[in-house]
Amino acid sequence: MVIREILGSMVCALADIGVENARFEAEQLLQKAGVSRIRLLTEPNSDVPERTAEAVREMLKRRLSGYPLQYILGEWEFFGLTFPVGEGVLIPRQDTEVLAELARGILLERSPEERSVLDLCAGTGCIGVTLAKLCGAKVTCVELSESAFSYLEHGIALNVAERLVTAVRGDVTDGAFAERLGGEYDVIVSNPPYLTETDIRNLQTEVTYEPRAALYGGKDGLDFYRKMLAAWTKRLKSGGAFAVEIGIGQEHGVMEIFAENGLNADCIKDTRGIYRVVYGIK
Repeated sequence: MVIREILGSMVCALADIGVENARFEAEQLLQKAGVSRIRLLTEPNSDVPERTAEAVREMLKRRLSGYPLQYILGEWEFFGLTFPVGEGVLIPRQDTEVLAELARGILLERSPEERSVLDLCAGTGCIGVTLAKLCGAKVTCVELSESAFSYLEHGIALNVAERLVTAVRGDVTDGAFAERLGGEYDVIVSNPPYLTETDIRNLQTEVTYEPRAALYGGKDGLDFYRKMLAAWTKRLKSGGAFAVEIGIGQEHGVMEIFAENGLNADCIKDTRGIYRVVYGIK
């Protein structure tokens, strides 16, 4: 088969199961199999070796079963940087770039020596590493999951951020751990688990492959906010900012938790007009 034929059949198969960006995903899978972007554009009628075609068929089969594209590719982009992903770690999403952009703006208004960041529930480290690379911030990333922690360390190394980013294993809901870690930070960020029991029961197939521990935030989705704010607000410098990603409709509940911990809170919307980030200044 030639590239054009394989690509066309992949696009049709993906579109048939409701994939919105079927052509993009098909091209990504072909590139993963070794067909370069240049060949896709300039040599659509060139032959594809059988071993390449077989690799494409295997990846497409997995994708059609609902397995996440990002896990098949083994990496994903966030804010222009590349992060390793796979089973055991939450996939970076565009929604979270709103949180990273807010934190970046806050940091760049400060002098370089006032750019210390604590990234709680760091996962891949996409937020913390981004702030280190774009702002020169000194970042501490905290992650509990052993599998996610390995991706975190890999992501730091891949983005050559070892000088600025430190990875720490720990439970962000544990006040005693917060005391042991110590330190004071200009900005604390987190994209914690925030799905409710109802959300978990109604997950899309591909999201079910992601770690439940990185998704489930308790019956009302707010458990992590309650425990994190109680444990970590004291680690925030005077005038520092605490910023978190939230789920749809959670802005009022999370803002109340911020107020209970002495932070004047506000919220901002994502590109779809949905409140996505709550932040407060100490």
